[in-house]
Amino acid sequence: MPTTVRLDPETESMIKRLARKTGRTKSQVIRDAIRVLGKTEDGGKAMGGPYEAFSHVIGCASGGPPDLSERTGEKFSRLLRRRVRS
Repeated sequence: MPTTVRLDPETESMIKRLARKTGRTKSQVIRDAIRVLGKTEDGGKAMGGPYEAFSHVIGCASGGPPDLSERTGEKFSRLLRRRVRS
């Protein structure tokens, strides 16, 4: 259903930039933004669980030693012993 909306130049520029960056149409960017606003205004009820709330950031970090989560108890104990000695 066609709808006409008047936008200020800054908002129009932002929509164009988001569309170009994400490979979506301007219409899709606007529809997605309205859905997000609707979910926010709904108190997050339509948001789903914790996974859905953070799914956009899951897996976006990389780096660090590959054994970072291995033998954490031993590493923590060593750290505490060093602090006691100091």
